[in-house]
Amino acid sequence: MAPQPDNADHDPIALVDWYRSAGVDIAVGEKPVDRFAAQAARRAAPARPAAQRTLPDRDNRPGREPAARMPAPPTPNSPALKAGQADMTPDDARAIAASARTLEDLREKLEAFDGCGLKFSATQLVFSDGNPQARIMLVGEAPGREEDLQGKPFVGRSGHLLDRMLGAIGLDRTRVYIANSVPWRPPGNRAPTPVETELCLPFLRRQIELVRPEILVTLGGPAANAVFGEHIAITRARGQWRDLTIGDHHMRALMMLHPAFFLRQPASKRNAWRDLLSLKKAMEAHDDATHSPT
Repeated sequence: MAPQPDNADHDPIALVDWYRSAGVDIAVGEKPVDRFAAQAARRAAPARPAAQRTLPDRDNRPGREPAARMPAPPTPNSPALKAGQADMTPDDARAIAASARTLEDLREKLEAFDGCGLKFSATQLVFSDGNPQARIMLVGEAPGREEDLQGKPFVGRSGHLLDRMLGAIGLDRTRVYIANSVPWRPPGNRAPTPVETELCLPFLRRQIELVRPEILVTLGGPAANAVFGEHIAITRARGQWRDLTIGDHHMRALMMLHPAFFLRQPASKRNAWRDLLSLKKAMEAHDDATHSPT
């Protein structure tokens, strides 16, 4: 974390800018809140009389302030619980995603989906960018701060690098389609939890089915894990091609490192170049096969 600026006491704007650079993007209160305790309280609440639903102080040792009491569980009319969606399962998400007949329909269903808690801390849904008719689809992990503000994937520093990488082999955003395995920004740019990823995965899979790319490129380990449904050591698996079937659609898939990895370790960019050349070769081979005489 960057050191606090010397003029922070006299310049509130400088202090706010420092907090922003440190990843603080929302004010939630002066005291920490134990969300796990709140979740446990909600689960236990139906089995206990209403008069006993308050949580006791967890730490009343001398010399320490009592722990803050958790807020009351959400009411049935609260946004997070409307239509019973707070208790949604991956099966529910799969049923909703499968009912989408177009990309716009899928986007609308995601906008209305309240089953993933990330929706309530994010600024907006980050659905996609690029050309839905493209032969190549790129899949990342989750939006960052800039993506959350603009509503498009890969528009921050990683996105600018990705644009240059695509340009090196003659591609741009008019010739690819870009999405994320999780469409809402996790608070503070943390990694999505397995539960959050599992709830969002049916929408990504349906998105792939509707786009029907010839080649799918996963960017980073989490995206590869989500797409292939297994734990993948991306530093060893990068550059590998696999056959992939989602629904009734078959395609070739290439695993690459995330552009953010190259920002942290510029010396590894040679691996990106190798993978990009492999992608270009696959595109050219497909063109040759398509235009060859029968």
